[in-house]
Amino acid sequence: MSRLILKNVYKRYDNAEKKWFGKKKALNDFAVKDFSFECPDNSFIGILGPSGCGKSTTLRMIAGLEQITDGSIFIDDVRINNLLPKDRNIGLAFEDYALYPPLTVYDNLAFNLRAKKTPADKIKAVIDKVAPLLKVDELLRMKPSALSGGQKQRVNIARAIVRQPGLLLLDEPLSHLDGKMRQTLRQEIKRMHREIKCTTIIVTHDQIEAMSLADIIIIMKDGELQQMGTPLEVYDSPVNEFVAGFIGEPPMNLLKSVIVKRETGFFFTFDGSDLRVKVPERYLPLAADGKKVTLGVRPIDVLITQADTSTPVAVVVYENFGDERRVSVRVGEGHLNITTTENVAYKNGDTIRLDFNSEKTHLFDPESGDVIK
Repeated sequence: MSRLILKNVYKRYDNAEKKWFGKKKALNDFAVKDFSFECPDNSFIGILGPSGCGKSTTLRMIAGLEQITDGSIFIDDVRINNLLPKDRNIGLAFEDYALYPPLTVYDNLAFNLRAKKTPADKIKAVIDKVAPLLKVDELLRMKPSALSGGQKQRVNIARAIVRQPGLLLLDEPLSHLDGKMRQTLRQEIKRMHREIKCTTIIVTHDQIEAMSLADIIIIMKDGELQQMGTPLEVYDSPVNEFVAGFIGEPPMNLLKSVIVKRETGFFFTFDGSDLRVKVPERYLPLAADGKKVTLGVRPIDVLITQADTSTPVAVVVYENFGDERRVSVRVGEGHLNITTTENVAYKNGDTIRLDFNSEKTHLFDPESGDVIK
């Protein structure tokens, strides 16, 4: 096991001279910007973000496949900026399997150990221990051409583990697999992590992978860290609109709103819609007539009600997924998505009345996008 620390790490790919304005760098030149986090021993960290946000670049810098532009990377107490990849005690599995076609699965697993002159009996002992963890023990005599995509990825991950690394890096390992195989391999990776007790980092753009696998999730956008926390923390307490809209399926509703004061209290109003939502008591100290906010509420926290105190809205989309129903209604120029487990059916044009779970709503600054507390 190893403890990983990144301190103020920057990465850019061009050779232009660094620009400084006072003590601040011109950040638009950087693929990764002032990135810092700590990964404790035996933890499972998920780096999550959209394509091009810098997550794979960060992983490659940790592995030593990319030079960092500025900052420091530590494994335990050793600064590894200038260490060669082979000296970092890291196992790396890419999204591409990159197996050697002429070699059997056993020989693919043994390749790196043989390059280190490891005795054959020790190689066999390690492979005999690792292969069952990822269910490749029955594939050892086969060649990659005879394997399915899921089997190849199991072999790819097993090859990284047989090196007995202190740190295991997984770069989008499930992206080439179909939905059922992704679910199966997620479970195998989680079980494998518990058994080998190795500090693990997975890079993914799939929030389901990150939420189901990782103990801690790091969310990136445009090379910068947006939020770091447990899956429950980033889901329940997003720090900005980007995190709120990125985490959750379907994503959080984010509605531009103006607070208005009426005789009966403060209400959220929405341009082009008659819908009115009473401001929860916990937001009253922040409320002011005419104040602009972004109201965030997850689809599961929008409730369909029979009460005639709420404004009726028209259904525009209805989807039945068996275990849940998803309903979309128009609110001004946008849509409000609702998830319900009620056994109901609607058609386009039906009107329904809504209520919000006030304790599960969020307010964001419409200018900065940051949460309003």
